[in-house]
Amino acid sequence: MYVADEKRYEKMPIRRAGNTGFQLPAISFGMWHSFGESANYADTRDIILKAFDAGIFSFDNAANYGPGTGEAERLFGQVFARELKPYRDELVITTKAGFHMWPGPYGQMSSRKALIASLDQSLERMGLDYVDVYYSHRFDPETSPEETAVALNDIVRQGKALYVGISNYTAPQAAAMIKIFKELHTPFVADQVSYNMLNQKANQDGLFDEMRRNNAGVIAYGPLAEGLLTDKYLDGIPDDVNIHWSSQYVLDQGRDKVAQKLVALNKIAQSRGQKLSHMALAWLLHDPVVTSVITGASKPEHLYENVKAVQNLKFDPEELAAIDRILKA
Repeated sequence: MYVADEKRYEKMPIRRAGNTGFQLPAISFGMWHSFGESANYADTRDIILKAFDAGIFSFDNAANYGPGTGEAERLFGQVFARELKPYRDELVITTKAGFHMWPGPYGQMSSRKALIASLDQSLERMGLDYVDVYYSHRFDPETSPEETAVALNDIVRQGKALYVGISNYTAPQAAAMIKIFKELHTPFVADQVSYNMLNQKANQDGLFDEMRRNNAGVIAYGPLAEGLLTDKYLDGIPDDVNIHWSSQYVLDQGRDKVAQKLVALNKIAQSRGQKLSHMALAWLLHDPVVTSVITGASKPEHLYENVKAVQNLKFDPEELAAIDRILKA
Protein backbone atom coordinates (compact mmCIF):
# COMPACT_ATOMS: atom_id res chain seq x y z
CA MET A 1 0.00 0.00 0.00
CA TYR A 2 1.34 3.41 -1.01
CA VAL A 3 2.26 5.82 1.79
CA ALA A 4 3.03 9.40 0.77
CA ASP A 5 6.31 11.09 1.63
CA GLU A 6 5.85 12.85 4.97
CA LYS A 7 8.01 15.75 3.81
CA ARG A 8 6.14 16.40 0.56
CA TYR A 9 4.90 19.84 1.57
CA GLU A 10 8.43 20.98 2.33
CA LYS A 11 9.51 20.45 -1.27
CA MET A 12 7.24 22.73 -3.28
CA PRO A 13 6.12 26.37 -2.84
CA ILE A 14 2.36 26.85 -2.55
CA ARG A 15 0.69 29.84 -4.20
CA ARG A 16 -2.72 31.44 -3.83
CA ALA A 17 -5.17 32.62 -6.50
CA GLY A 18 -5.81 36.26 -5.62
CA ASN A 19 -7.39 36.56 -2.19
CA THR A 20 -9.38 33.35 -2.54
CA GLY A 21 -8.88 30.25 -0.45
CA PHE A 22 -7.77 28.38 -3.56
CA GLN A 23 -4.11 27.35 -3.36
CA LEU A 24 -1.92 25.27 -5.64
CA PRO A 25 1.63 23.99 -5.78
CA ALA A 26 3.86 26.18 -7.95
CA ILE A 27 4.00 23.24 -10.37
CA SER A 28 0.94 21.16 -11.19
CA PHE A 29 0.85 17.85 -13.04
CA GLY A 30 -0.96 17.76 -16.38
CA MET A 31 -2.44 14.64 -17.95
CA TRP A 32 -2.62 16.05 -21.48
CA HIS A 33 0.05 13.88 -23.13
CA SER A 34 1.17 10.29 -22.70
CA PHE A 35 -1.81 9.04 -20.71
CA GLY A 36 -4.09 7.71 -23.41
CA GLU A 37 -5.14 4.32 -24.72
CA SER A 38 -1.60 2.99 -25.09
CA ALA A 39 -0.37 4.18 -21.69
CA ASN A 40 0.97 1.65 -19.22
CA TYR A 41 -0.78 1.62 -15.83
CA ALA A 42 2.34 0.81 -13.83
CA ASP A 43 4.32 3.65 -15.39
CA THR A 44 1.43 6.08 -14.91
CA ARG A 45 1.02 5.06 -11.29
CA ASP A 46 4.73 5.50 -10.71
CA ILE A 47 4.91 9.02 -12.08
CA ILE A 48 1.69 10.26 -10.43
CA LEU A 49 2.80 9.00 -7.02
CA LYS A 50 6.28 10.45 -7.49
CA ALA A 51 4.67 13.78 -8.35
CA PHE A 52 2.63 13.72 -5.14
CA ASP A 53 5.73 12.80 -3.12
CA ALA A 54 7.48 15.81 -4.71
CA GLY A 55 4.81 18.16 -3.35
CA ILE A 56 2.62 18.28 -6.43
CA PHE A 57 -0.92 17.82 -5.15
CA SER A 58 -2.69 19.29 -8.19
CA PHE A 59 -3.62 17.04 -11.11
CA ASP A 60 -5.09 18.60 -14.25
CA ASN A 61 -7.32 16.69 -16.64
CA ALA A 62 -9.90 17.24 -19.37
CA ALA A 63 -12.60 15.15 -20.99
CA ASN A 64 -10.74 15.09 -24.31
CA TYR A 65 -7.31 14.18 -22.95
CA GLY A 66 -5.98 10.91 -24.28
CA PRO A 67 -5.40 9.99 -27.01
CA GLY A 68 -8.85 8.46 -26.79
CA THR A 69 -11.57 10.64 -25.31
CA GLY A 70 -11.68 10.22 -21.55
CA GLU A 71 -8.72 7.83 -21.43
CA ALA A 72 -6.49 10.09 -19.33
CA GLU A 73 -9.28 10.58 -16.81
CA ARG A 74 -9.94 6.84 -16.71
CA LEU A 75 -6.28 6.08 -16.10
CA PHE A 76 -6.01 8.73 -13.40
CA GLY A 77 -9.13 7.32 -11.79
CA GLN A 78 -7.55 3.88 -11.55
CA VAL A 79 -4.49 5.29 -9.77
CA PHE A 80 -6.70 7.39 -7.52
CA ALA A 81 -8.89 4.45 -6.53
CA ARG A 82 -5.99 2.15 -5.77
CA GLU A 83 -3.49 4.55 -4.22
CA LEU A 84 -4.62 8.13 -3.63
CA LYS A 85 -8.14 7.85 -2.26
CA PRO A 86 -6.98 8.24 1.37
CA TYR A 87 -5.47 11.59 0.35
CA ARG A 88 -8.55 12.98 -1.45
CA ASP A 89 -8.90 16.01 0.83
CA GLU A 90 -5.30 17.02 0.10
CA LEU A 91 -5.64 16.73 -3.67
CA VAL A 92 -6.75 19.32 -6.19
CA ILE A 93 -8.25 17.40 -9.11
CA THR A 94 -9.48 19.44 -12.05
CA THR A 95 -11.10 18.72 -15.38
CA LYS A 96 -12.57 20.57 -18.35
CA ALA A 97 -15.13 20.33 -21.12
CA GLY A 98 -15.24 22.13 -24.44
CA PHE A 99 -13.06 20.42 -27.01
CA HIS A 100 -14.28 17.32 -28.86
CA MET A 101 -15.72 14.76 -26.45
CA TRP A 102 -18.27 12.74 -28.44
CA PRO A 103 -20.15 13.04 -31.76
CA GLY A 104 -22.93 15.54 -32.28
CA PRO A 105 -23.62 19.16 -31.29
CA TYR A 106 -23.33 18.56 -27.53
CA GLY A 107 -19.98 16.81 -27.74
CA GLN A 108 -18.02 20.05 -27.69
CA MET A 109 -18.20 23.73 -26.69
CA SER A 110 -19.82 25.16 -23.56
CA SER A 111 -23.60 24.82 -23.68
CA ARG A 112 -25.37 23.89 -20.46
CA LYS A 113 -26.03 20.35 -21.70
CA ALA A 114 -22.44 19.83 -22.87
CA LEU A 115 -20.90 21.03 -19.61
CA ILE A 116 -23.18 19.06 -17.31
CA ALA A 117 -23.15 15.84 -19.35
CA SER A 118 -19.37 15.94 -19.73
CA LEU A 119 -18.76 16.46 -16.03
CA ASP A 120 -21.03 13.56 -15.11
CA GLN A 121 -18.98 11.34 -17.43
CA SER A 122 -15.70 12.69 -16.05
CA LEU A 123 -16.72 12.03 -12.46
CA GLU A 124 -17.69 8.47 -13.34
CA ARG A 125 -14.39 7.83 -15.17
CA MET A 126 -12.32 9.17 -12.29
CA GLY A 127 -14.46 7.62 -9.55
CA LEU A 128 -15.05 10.98 -7.88
CA ASP A 129 -18.01 12.64 -6.20
CA TYR A 130 -16.70 16.09 -7.16
CA VAL A 131 -13.79 17.88 -8.79
CA ASP A 132 -12.01 20.77 -7.15
CA VAL A 133 -12.16 22.98 -10.26
CA TYR A 134 -14.33 22.55 -13.33
CA TYR A 135 -13.33 24.55 -16.39
CA SER A 136 -15.08 25.68 -19.52
CA HIS A 137 -12.23 24.58 -21.79
CA ARG A 138 -12.78 27.25 -24.44
CA PHE A 139 -15.00 30.20 -25.20
CA ASP A 140 -18.13 29.23 -27.09
CA PRO A 141 -18.95 31.96 -29.65
CA GLU A 142 -22.39 30.48 -30.35
CA THR A 143 -23.56 30.27 -26.74
CA SER A 144 -24.22 33.27 -24.51
CA PRO A 145 -21.80 33.77 -21.61
CA GLU A 146 -24.85 33.75 -19.31
CA GLU A 147 -25.72 30.16 -20.21
CA THR A 148 -22.17 28.94 -19.67
CA ALA A 149 -21.74 30.88 -16.42
CA VAL A 150 -25.08 29.80 -14.97
CA ALA A 151 -24.36 26.16 -15.84
CA LEU A 152 -21.00 26.34 -14.05
CA ASN A 153 -22.63 28.03 -11.07
CA ASP A 154 -25.32 25.34 -10.90
CA ILE A 155 -22.66 22.63 -10.99
CA VAL A 156 -21.10 24.13 -7.86
CA ARG A 157 -24.50 24.38 -6.15
CA GLN A 158 -25.06 20.70 -6.97
CA GLY A 159 -21.83 19.81 -5.19
CA LYS A 160 -20.10 18.49 -8.29
CA ALA A 161 -17.32 21.12 -8.18
CA LEU A 162 -15.88 23.30 -5.44
CA TYR A 163 -14.63 26.07 -7.75
CA VAL A 164 -15.01 27.00 -11.39
CA GLY A 165 -12.54 28.21 -13.97
CA ILE A 166 -12.28 29.13 -17.61
CA SER A 167 -9.58 28.11 -20.07
CA ASN A 168 -8.29 29.72 -23.27
CA TYR A 169 -10.48 32.79 -22.66
CA THR A 170 -9.12 36.19 -23.71
CA ALA A 171 -9.35 39.21 -21.42
CA PRO A 172 -12.68 40.49 -22.88
CA GLN A 173 -14.18 37.00 -22.84
CA ALA A 174 -13.05 36.49 -19.25
CA ALA A 175 -14.43 39.88 -18.21
CA ALA A 176 -17.88 38.98 -19.56
CA MET A 177 -17.90 35.73 -17.59
CA ILE A 178 -16.56 37.27 -14.39
CA LYS A 179 -19.31 39.89 -14.39
CA ILE A 180 -21.92 37.13 -14.29
CA PHE A 181 -19.95 35.07 -11.77
CA LYS A 182 -19.92 38.04 -9.41
CA GLU A 183 -23.68 38.49 -9.72
CA LEU A 184 -24.19 34.80 -8.96
CA HIS A 185 -21.50 34.66 -6.23
CA THR A 186 -19.86 31.82 -8.13
CA PRO A 187 -16.47 30.75 -6.72
CA PHE A 188 -14.42 31.58 -9.82
CA VAL A 189 -10.66 31.19 -9.31
CA ALA A 190 -8.65 31.04 -12.54
CA ASP A 191 -8.20 31.25 -16.29
CA GLN A 192 -5.98 28.44 -17.58
CA VAL A 193 -4.11 29.61 -20.66
CA SER A 194 -1.14 28.86 -22.87
CA TYR A 195 1.75 30.96 -21.58
CA ASN A 196 5.51 30.73 -21.87
CA MET A 197 8.52 32.97 -22.49
CA LEU A 198 7.98 32.89 -26.25
CA ASN A 199 4.19 33.09 -26.14
CA GLN A 200 3.06 35.98 -23.95
CA LYS A 201 -0.23 36.76 -25.64
CA ALA A 202 -2.22 36.09 -22.47
CA ASN A 203 -0.37 38.84 -20.63
CA GLN A 204 -0.14 41.22 -23.56
CA ASP A 205 -3.89 41.24 -24.23
CA GLY A 206 -4.71 42.33 -20.67
CA LEU A 207 -5.78 38.98 -19.23
CA PHE A 208 -3.33 39.14 -16.33
CA ASP A 209 -4.60 42.59 -15.36
CA GLU A 210 -8.17 41.29 -15.53
CA MET A 211 -7.31 38.43 -13.19
CA ARG A 212 -5.54 40.79 -10.75
CA ARG A 213 -8.52 43.15 -10.65
CA ASN A 214 -10.80 40.25 -9.85
CA ASN A 215 -8.59 38.45 -7.32
CA ALA A 216 -8.19 35.38 -9.48
CA GLY A 217 -5.18 33.55 -10.83
CA VAL A 218 -3.63 32.45 -14.09
CA ILE A 219 -2.76 28.79 -14.58
CA ALA A 220 -0.09 28.47 -17.28
CA TYR A 221 0.02 25.46 -19.57
CA GLY A 222 2.57 24.77 -22.32
CA PRO A 223 5.29 26.44 -20.20
CA LEU A 224 8.16 25.04 -22.27
CA ALA A 225 6.44 25.47 -25.65
CA GLU A 226 6.49 21.69 -26.11
CA GLY A 227 10.23 21.51 -25.67
CA LEU A 228 11.41 24.64 -27.48
CA LEU A 229 12.46 26.18 -24.16
CA THR A 230 14.90 23.41 -23.34
CA ASP A 231 18.48 22.76 -24.42
CA LYS A 232 17.18 20.42 -27.13
CA TYR A 233 17.08 23.06 -29.86
CA LEU A 234 20.05 25.28 -29.07
CA ASP A 235 21.70 24.16 -32.32
CA GLY A 236 18.59 24.85 -34.39
CA ILE A 237 14.91 23.98 -34.76
CA PRO A 238 14.23 21.38 -37.47
CA ASP A 239 11.45 22.04 -39.96
CA ASP A 240 9.50 19.01 -38.80
CA VAL A 241 9.18 20.25 -35.20
CA ASN A 242 5.56 21.16 -34.45
CA ILE A 243 4.17 22.72 -31.30
CA HIS A 244 0.75 23.27 -29.72
CA TRP A 245 -1.68 25.40 -31.75
CA SER A 246 -1.63 28.13 -29.11
CA SER A 247 2.12 28.76 -29.51
CA GLN A 248 2.63 28.01 -33.20
CA TYR A 249 2.76 31.70 -34.09
CA VAL A 250 6.10 32.10 -32.32
CA LEU A 251 7.75 30.31 -35.25
CA ASP A 252 6.40 32.86 -37.72
CA GLN A 253 9.48 35.04 -37.09
CA GLY A 254 11.63 32.23 -38.46
CA ARG A 255 13.11 29.20 -36.76
CA ASP A 256 16.65 30.55 -36.93
CA LYS A 257 15.66 33.71 -35.09
CA VAL A 258 13.88 31.72 -32.38
CA ALA A 259 16.94 29.50 -32.00
CA GLN A 260 19.13 32.61 -31.55
CA LYS A 261 16.85 33.74 -28.76
CA LEU A 262 17.11 30.34 -27.11
CA VAL A 263 20.92 30.54 -27.15
CA ALA A 264 20.85 34.01 -25.57
CA LEU A 265 18.34 32.91 -22.93
CA ASN A 266 20.44 29.85 -22.17
CA LYS A 267 23.42 32.08 -21.33
CA ILE A 268 21.34 33.86 -18.70
CA ALA A 269 20.12 30.52 -17.34
CA GLN A 270 23.73 29.30 -17.04
CA SER A 271 24.66 32.45 -15.13
CA ARG A 272 21.87 31.60 -12.68
CA GLY A 273 23.11 28.02 -12.32
CA GLN A 274 20.06 26.69 -14.14
CA LYS A 275 19.19 24.87 -17.31
CA LEU A 276 17.12 26.83 -19.82
CA SER A 277 14.05 24.74 -18.99
CA HIS A 278 14.41 25.46 -15.27
CA MET A 279 14.69 29.20 -15.88
CA ALA A 280 11.75 29.16 -18.28
CA LEU A 281 9.52 27.63 -15.62
CA ALA A 282 10.85 29.88 -12.87
CA TRP A 283 10.36 32.98 -15.03
CA LEU A 284 6.64 32.22 -15.37
CA LEU A 285 6.34 32.25 -11.59
CA HIS A 286 8.02 35.62 -11.08
CA ASP A 287 4.58 37.20 -11.53
CA PRO A 288 2.36 36.49 -8.48
CA VAL A 289 -0.77 36.35 -10.64
CA VAL A 290 0.51 33.03 -12.03
CA THR A 291 -0.80 30.62 -9.42
CA SER A 292 0.63 27.45 -10.92
CA VAL A 293 2.44 26.13 -13.98
CA ILE A 294 1.20 22.88 -15.51
CA THR A 295 3.85 20.50 -16.73
CA GLY A 296 3.51 16.99 -18.05
CA ALA A 297 5.99 14.18 -17.82
CA SER A 298 6.01 10.66 -19.19
CA LYS A 299 9.02 9.57 -17.14
CA PRO A 300 10.08 10.27 -13.54
CA GLU A 301 13.35 11.86 -14.70
CA HIS A 302 11.36 14.45 -16.68
CA LEU A 303 9.28 15.18 -13.59
CA TYR A 304 12.36 15.64 -11.43
CA GLU A 305 13.89 17.98 -14.00
CA ASN A 306 10.80 20.19 -13.94
CA VAL A 307 10.70 20.27 -10.15
CA LYS A 308 14.28 21.60 -10.03
CA ALA A 309 12.93 24.92 -11.30
CA VAL A 310 11.59 25.85 -7.85
CA GLN A 311 15.08 25.76 -6.37
CA ASN A 312 15.72 29.26 -7.77
CA LEU A 313 12.63 31.38 -8.39
CA LYS A 314 14.19 34.79 -7.72
CA PHE A 315 15.12 37.18 -10.53
CA ASP A 316 16.85 40.49 -10.08
CA PRO A 317 15.65 43.47 -12.15
CA GLU A 318 18.67 43.28 -14.46
CA GLU A 319 17.95 39.64 -15.32
CA LEU A 320 14.31 40.37 -16.06
CA ALA A 321 15.27 43.33 -18.24
CA ALA A 322 17.84 41.26 -20.16
CA ILE A 323 15.31 38.47 -20.74
CA ASP A 324 12.76 41.00 -21.95
CA ARG A 325 15.23 42.49 -24.45
CA ILE A 326 15.99 39.05 -25.88
CA LEU A 327 12.32 38.12 -26.22
CA LYS A 328 11.41 41.40 -27.90
CA ALA A 329 14.32 41.37 -30.33
